[in-house]
Amino acid sequence: MTTLVGIAGSLRKNSWNAMLLRAAVKLAPPDVTIEIGSIRGIPLYDGDDEVATGIPSSAAVLKDLIARADGLLLVTPEYNNSIPGVFKNAIDWLSRPPADIQRVFGGKKVALMGATIGGGGTLLAQAAWLPVLRTLGTSPWFGAKLHVSNVNKLFDESGELTDEKLRSQLQAFLAGFAKFAAG
Repeated sequence: MTTLVGIAGSLRKNSWNAMLLRAAVKLAPPDVTIEIGSIRGIPLYDGDDEVATGIPSSAAVLKDLIARADGLLLVTPEYNNSIPGVFKNAIDWLSRPPADIQRVFGGKKVALMGATIGGGGTLLAQAAWLPVLRTLGTSPWFGAKLHVSNVNKLFDESGELTDEKLRSQLQAFLAGFAKFAAG
């Protein structure tokens, strides 16, 4: 069994990226489990707070979840052509203290996907993640791209994926990443 942790990079309850992640959980290959991690509750990074009180429990729980997984699936929105601040902030906390970077991220298999209502998908946000992933020592998967455009037309009011083309793309993406993560 291959275990992946998926994290949606938005705090919004009805986030398109959270919907995409929930669809991924349902469409994962039978030998793959995707556990959903959350960035909710992770405060803004402040070195003084880290010294005074240590790593917030919300970040510590997510760090342990990622460390135990075979792979990490980052489901990123694109804000102003780049990484959402709240998502990057969470990763910054997950890299503290620096001695934990190897345990949490070192060699970790990582895939990026994302969705937006715009026409460009999340191509720029995904590209902006690459220097961060390199710095953390991860092993990004470049086997396929999944940057979803016009996502507001692909899910119904209850958050269920209705588009068969995206369903097929997502299944193929997950199968490829799971094989990479298991290897």
